[in-house]
Amino acid sequence: MPEVVGWDLGGAHLKAAHCAGGRLLRALQLPTPLWLGLQPLEAAVDGVLDSLPDAPLLHAVTMTGELADLFSDRRSGVGAIAGAFAERLARRRPGDTLRFFAGSAGFVPLSGVAAASADIASANWLASAACCAEALGDGVLVDLGSTTTDIVPFAGGRVRAIGARDAERLETGELVYLGLLRTPLMALAQRVPFGGLLRRPMNEHFATTADVMRLCGELDEAADLLPAADQGEKSAEASARRLLRMVAEDLPEAGLARAVELARWYRARLLDELGAALDEVLQRGAVPPRAPLVAAGVGAPLVAELAARAGRPLLRWEELPGMAAASAGARAEAARCAPAVAVARLAAARSSAAPLGATDGALGEAA
Repeated sequence: MPEVVGWDLGGAHLKAAHCAGGRLLRALQLPTPLWLGLQPLEAAVDGVLDSLPDAPLLHAVTMTGELADLFSDRRSGVGAIAGAFAERLARRRPGDTLRFFAGSAGFVPLSGVAAASADIASANWLASAACCAEALGDGVLVDLGSTTTDIVPFAGGRVRAIGARDAERLETGELVYLGLLRTPLMALAQRVPFGGLLRRPMNEHFATTADVMRLCGELDEAADLLPAADQGEKSAEASARRLLRMVAEDLPEAGLARAVELARWYRARLLDELGAALDEVLQRGAVPPRAPLVAAGVGAPLVAELAARAGRPLLRWEELPGMAAASAGARAEAARCAPAVAVARLAAARSSAAPLGATDGALGEAA
């Protein structure tokens, strides 16, 4: 297998995974707030490229950043991101090969991006699910990220998703716009228990799920790369202040204990919403009853609770058959960067067995 760098270019984060000989050498995530412009993405790409070895590499790219409101529509977003990435690569590593993941259409060169833009847009979930299907056969991928959660069934070595585009996936429960870090709390509930009564919270971007997880003691601070809602500190006290503001309370009067109690309620609410979507997917019967959930994303530890609720075994992304890592550090980052790892593995396998661009059967059921 060739040396491959898999890239997942998102609207909030860039994820990159360097693989060689079927092993993950390194994976990392960097902040790329595309709503501020292309510059954060370009800077992050440059930083990763400059850290790579001199040997010729294959770069396999998937993306979700085309959804950023920087772009007028997804097609123009795909083109802009692909063009910016190709320019950076050509400038720093002119001898490397570049391909873009286009779902069931396989991998396409830059010249094919315009024609395949609908398949390239937000296809990172399909790369991850196809990787799971090939490695495991049956199961459900639950990738709980910072912003969204993908719930993708696979069986018989094939992806069994109903939805192919985001619009369809939102309808089917296979895409839920709730995440561990960036979700505004006003998206989770219109009634909140506080002081023994139900209170209508303020529909303002005062606090996010990162504040909830911090107060619950379950946030890995190294994963929280973007500013807080108020651009303020990332401490328990600051999170409590932001969270209490949602219910028109101040920290000195309400106290930290009540803020933690409210955070635990929001955590449970998040899991209830994700559990309902998972039930919707499982009830279609595409996946055998004892097939596992595969936990990926920055919120992978919470997927264990979803598996317990569903009565299914749990398999962590880094435990998938064939998911070898060169170090404990790379293994620890694998789940957070699952789409980047997946697209690297898919590209490496296909470049060895078939011309890049060939359609892969494991992806064909995702429609």
